[in-house]
Amino acid sequence: MKILVTGGGGFLGQALCRGLRERGHEVVSFQRSHSPALAAMGVGQVRGDLADRNAVMHAVAGMDAVIHNAAKAGAWGSWDSYFQANVVGTRNVVEACRAHGVRRLVYTSTPSVTHRATQPVEGLGADQVPYGEGFLAAYPATKAMAEQEALAANGPELAVVALRPRLIWGPGDANLLPRLVERARAGRLRIVGSGENLVDTTYIDNAAQAHFDALEHLAPGAPCAGKAYFISNGEPLPMRELLNRLLAAAGAPPVTRSISFRTAYRIGAVAERLWPLLRLPGEPPMTRFLAEQLCTPHWYSMEPARRDFGYVPRVSIAEGLERLRAAWQGGAAVT
Repeated sequence: MKILVTGGGGFLGQALCRGLRERGHEVVSFQRSHSPALAAMGVGQVRGDLADRNAVMHAVAGMDAVIHNAAKAGAWGSWDSYFQANVVGTRNVVEACRAHGVRRLVYTSTPSVTHRATQPVEGLGADQVPYGEGFLAAYPATKAMAEQEALAANGPELAVVALRPRLIWGPGDANLLPRLVERARAGRLRIVGSGENLVDTTYIDNAAQAHFDALEHLAPGAPCAGKAYFISNGEPLPMRELLNRLLAAAGAPPVTRSISFRTAYRIGAVAERLWPLLRLPGEPPMTRFLAEQLCTPHWYSMEPARRDFGYVPRVSIAEGLERLRAAWQGGAAVT
């Protein structure tokens, strides 16, 4: 099968491309820049912008299936930059799939599309949790719009499924864990709230496996077609324990200091005003959305994914942490 992976050069994207190649598929990645890692895997590469309709049309031509993994993530940035990448980009992918007769589209979403202030989600499936309202960041707002448009395209000619992996981690992560490690070593990392809120995470191999399982079972009229699914390891941990186990695997000091949710939220509100006003570089260390995410319980049921496309996490958190520890000790934490 010939499969297009959008955003194949990223953390999850590389795992998807690698796994698909190992399964004997011909794989092409659509991304902004050339990736030596993908070239070494034998993955074809088409460079372009998701918001460029013609570029997406060109990339999708001749494909049997598409995994639309690319997105603008994070908690900071202009609304238009998120809208163009996440909403317009998804519209272009859907249109290209229809134009070229692609029958299967797996869309990589996020649990953040259901975010509602500090309202917890505990042990529920995606069909039991409504979309969020009053989003405090462009990322979850535009991903919710994109997911709904992708799923609305499901039909007899194009089968669509949306996967919502929660907090992906593991060897090769160039974003989440390196930033946590940097802040921990600088003494700038804090727990928001008590740190006892249970949260789900997803080891990188499990996140990729869920996509492979969904792709294999996806077809017009299949049980998973037109639906969204939470994806995780199914092993919720208290936020404090999770952070410190990840930091320990990377050889970083534990986080022991806390700030209240109210303080973190206020800091985020002030930072959101100051950053654009003073034209400060990078993103704020705290935002209101991030404060809410860090102190709220978020863990999910994997039963719907198991029932509809056979997803079962294959790498436990304990095993994943050992692999992560070995990667950091070997100097190959980021690939």
